[in-house]
Amino acid sequence: MRPPERRIVFHRPWVGVEEEARCTGALRALRLVGNGPEGKRFQERLRALLGGWHVFFTPSCTAAFEMALMGLDLPPGAEVVCPAFTYPSMTNAIVNAGLTLRMIDVDPGTFMIDPTLLPAACNARTRAVVVVHYAGMGARMDEVNAFARVRGLVVIEDAAQGIGAAYRGRPLGTLGDLGCISFHATKNLTTGEGGALCVPIEHLARRFEILHEKGTDRAAFLRGEVDKYTWVDRGGSFVQSDLLAALGLAQMDRLGEINRRRQGVARRYLDSLRDLEAPGAFALPRVPEGTTEPNWHIFALRVDTARRDRFVKALKAEGIDASTHYEPLHLSPFARSRLGTGPGLLPVTEEICGTLVRLPIWPQMTDEDALDVVRAVRKVHVGLA
Repeated sequence: MRPPERRIVFHRPWVGVEEEARCTGALRALRLVGNGPEGKRFQERLRALLGGWHVFFTPSCTAAFEMALMGLDLPPGAEVVCPAFTYPSMTNAIVNAGLTLRMIDVDPGTFMIDPTLLPAACNARTRAVVVVHYAGMGARMDEVNAFARVRGLVVIEDAAQGIGAAYRGRPLGTLGDLGCISFHATKNLTTGEGGALCVPIEHLARRFEILHEKGTDRAAFLRGEVDKYTWVDRGGSFVQSDLLAALGLAQMDRLGEINRRRQGVARRYLDSLRDLEAPGAFALPRVPEGTTEPNWHIFALRVDTARRDRFVKALKAEGIDASTHYEPLHLSPFARSRLGTGPGLLPVTEEICGTLVRLPIWPQMTDEDALDVVRAVRKVHVGLA
């Protein structure tokens, strides 16, 4: 068993003196409120990274989802299609907006939305489709967008895990109509808590600028376009502190190296565990066709259902903080009681959720750390065979 001091934790954010200096500078300058100088710089850095899309820094990715739905002005009860293999953030936003959630199954090879299921999932009341990009990989956006254009549907990207990743050369979060990104402490780029809404078109951005600032035209006032600001539309408290924007700016300087290092750990795992693959028993992750730059936010094995929980427990006993992932949302207490869903409705999601094992992957991992994870996986795999 691994000594406690050599335990490999599941995740560790990479922060250092640069982040400390940036945050100290913001504190000393009393730059603490939202949409101040640091926030504007962070949003501009993100805009450059995302190919010129307008970006609004929010308190969380959940807040970005809420802001997106508020800005779309969908009619009450309109249906929004969303995969059940995801975190409840987007589904909460859909329900809280007074919309009807319709959950859909996923592609067994990518764990992301299966576009071939969209025709059966959509009807005359459907107004939007949510695409969840998983593990820093891209969903089949060409097919989703083609279907949505024919049906007149809005495509919202949940790119919470996608910062710095690309699909066919374009950043995740900029392939649909609106994109949402997370900067939670577990993400590749972190502001502790935080998110962003990505908007492609200037006239839409002006509307979201108002929603972002509590329904006021404060942003226009700060640009000198109006002599005072007031309440002009719906809105919410969607701005994020300049202190956390300062942290984000330091993280932006690291992002390329963060993702390169994560890619290196993923390559080590793939190269060292390939010989263990066996149909139905042990599978490594695959980079989906079209994903031109994965950020390897997650490295998830699939282990047969009969062994999965014992596999995770045995890895922990070896000093490796492995983890499972989502529970099927359609089997959650809320969905069962409020939406009438139940077992067997989305079989691929149910199977995937019962087989995933996530391995530690973070940028400061050494070759020795990665090798220790590999040794433990091989040992546990043989021991539970």
